[in-house]
This record gives sequence, C-alpha cells and structure tokens, in this order.
Amino acid sequence: MANAEKIAAVAALADNFRESSGAVLTEYRGLTVKQLQELRRSLGEDVNYAVAKNTLTKIAAKDAGVELDNELLVGPTAIAFIKGDPVLAAKSLRDFAKTNAPLIIKGGFLDGKILSAEEINKLADLESREVLLAKLAGGMKASLSNAASLFAAPLSQAARVLGALQAKAESDPSVLAAGPEPVAAAEEAPAADEATETPAEAPAEADSADAETTEG
Repeated sequence: MANAEKIAAVAALADNFRESSGAVLTEYRGLTVKQLQELRRSLGEDVNYAVAKNTLTKIAAKDAGVELDNELLVGPTAIAFIKGDPVLAAKSLRDFAKTNAPLIIKGGFLDGKILSAEEINKLADLESREVLLAKLAGGMKASLSNAASLFAAPLSQAARVLGALQAKAESDPSVLAAGPEPVAAAEEAPAADEATETPAEAPAEADSADAETTEG
C-alpha cells in the first residue's frame, strides 16, 4: 500500500473512532464474502464493519485518542464501529458468531472504556434502548392511569352527592327554601325563656327558707 493510501486509510479509521461511541474488534478469518455481507446486513446502518490492517488501526486509534490493548491487534482484524445502540450491535455480533464459528469477538471499547470479549457478551445480554424506553413509557402510562383514577374517584362521589341533593330538592322544595328555619327557631324560643326563668325563682325560695329559720 502506497503512503498516500495508508494516510487516507488511517484518516478514515481515525474518523470512525472519533465518530463512534464504541467499537468491537473481531477476527474474521475463515468467513466467506457472502457471510461478511450477511454480517454487515445484520449489524444495520448504525454500525460500520470495516476490515483494517492492525498497524494502521493502532495508528488511527492513537490519533483519535483511543488506547487499544495490543492483544486485540493480533490476527486478521475487522472492526465494528458503533454509532447507534451498542447493545443491539453486541447482540448482532454475538448471535452471528454462534452460527458462524469463524467470527471471533476479541474485545473493544465503549465510551472510552476498554471491554473484554466477556464484557461484550454481557453487554449483549442487556435490554436494548428501545425495550427500556418501551418499559419506561409503559410505567409512565400506568402511573398516569393510577393518577387519573385517584382524581376521578372524588369527582364521581361529589357528582353522586349533588345528584341525590337535586332529586331531594325536586321532591321536597323546602329543602332549598329559607322559610322553615325561622319557624323552627321560633318554636324553640319558649323553651329558652323557661330555662331563663328557673334561675330567677331560686332567690325567692332561698329567702323563704331564711325566713322560716328566723321564725323558728
């Protein structure tokens, strides 16, 4: 490869490192052209699967500020540059490797952190961003439904009370009238007067008792 081609290849790889949230380095030796095409399709548009020379990859990673373990740069290397959901990319690579033995996941990095092959397999076991968002939306919907029920309950009770009051008023208009209340108050007035007179009579009885005592 001429120097100009190497410079262009390194620049392209460095751009991929910079623009990607993560990358998975794989060994693809033994895969056919058809299998590589199938792998690229399974990874989707958010992953760029590129075959690269180890020496150029090391230079490009350094230029992009990514430190790669030298053990990852052994044997034929193809890199899956991830620009979308890293969980989906890890799942696709792991599932493809299960049915296509020549593909070997060596390791990679995610958000600046170096990942081993085992850690990438654990990443593949996680739920995707879409699933997590769907669960979050479901939880929020359930919470809103519960909140709506809490607000609706007092309103429905109030509506029943008002409905009962309206029915009572239609059958007995005096329920809403102001007339009967003073009558009831007037009827109770004599009782109040009687209660007032009782203490007034007490001194007279006391005077009689005193008189009788004096006479005796």
